[in-house]
Amino acid sequence: MRIEQLQAFLAVAQQGSFGQAARLCGITQSTISRQIQALESELGLALLHRTSQTKLTLAGEQLFPRAKRICQEWENALGELTELREGKQPELCVAAIHSVCAYHLPPVLLEFCRQYPQVQLRVTALGSDRAIKVLRDSLVDVAIVMNNPLLTTSPEIMVAPLYEEPVEVLMAAGHPLAAYSEVPWSELVHYPQVVFKDGYGMQRLVQERFNKLGATLQAAMELNTLDAFRGVVRQGKMIALLPQSALQESKQDPSLAVRSLGNSSVLVACPPLTRQVVLVTTRDRLEIPPIQHFCNLVKQMLTVSPESRESVPLLAE
Repeated sequence: MRIEQLQAFLAVAQQGSFGQAARLCGITQSTISRQIQALESELGLALLHRTSQTKLTLAGEQLFPRAKRICQEWENALGELTELREGKQPELCVAAIHSVCAYHLPPVLLEFCRQYPQVQLRVTALGSDRAIKVLRDSLVDVAIVMNNPLLTTSPEIMVAPLYEEPVEVLMAAGHPLAAYSEVPWSELVHYPQVVFKDGYGMQRLVQERFNKLGATLQAAMELNTLDAFRGVVRQGKMIALLPQSALQESKQDPSLAVRSLGNSSVLVACPPLTRQVVLVTTRDRLEIPPIQHFCNLVKQMLTVSPESRESVPLLAE
């Protein structure tokens, strides 16, 4: 059964004539006749009394209201898809890690709202793993997260690197480790840590580094907001390993200290501890103009230097 057959049936039923229905549909009378014959053949029932005044059979009367609803739904779907293709979507949903929401994303959001005032932005701060899950579940259109190839290696997923930043140590101003300009790993491993909750990329990154060093991560507390990290660390000897962008406010707080991480070669040779932030979406979403434009804005504005901004390739618009 094809939608054209149902449309032909409705046209004849409403006009009461094959000729008038053909003129209404902009096709020949023989074409509309063949479409209805094919529909009747598939159903195994006659739908029309072919007399001087075409009337519905019993089967036609039963099919008519359902065919009308089917064709109306088809028209509604075509209209919605046309609006989607033309960028007339009502909202754009974004999930991003907390530090991106707090420090990097606001200017992107303001610029997008200026250029697409008719699209409502919905932004949620989530851990990386959760953000990718809600993207896969079609609850958001774009995720800005820590890179995790284990969760993004599928054909429909598009991953665009944004920037890489060092991980630093947050502590109270009077903490013993504050005496170092670069905290040695051999000293850091002795102190209890405040860590992100399970499902956050930073927890996984830190745990992987401790495993590589053959050391035990003393995870004394799990939190999921930067304010909570600062509040707990400020109180005593707990420390936290956090990305540089999440420590901007801490560096202005005299009750806190932020130190770089030293080389870990004393224990095991490891590269500097950094995290990579990426934009993740699906390839089909990049066909939608507002989503594509938002992704390009992110790629333009969420880079750490003018040089890297110029080197970021844009998505075709």
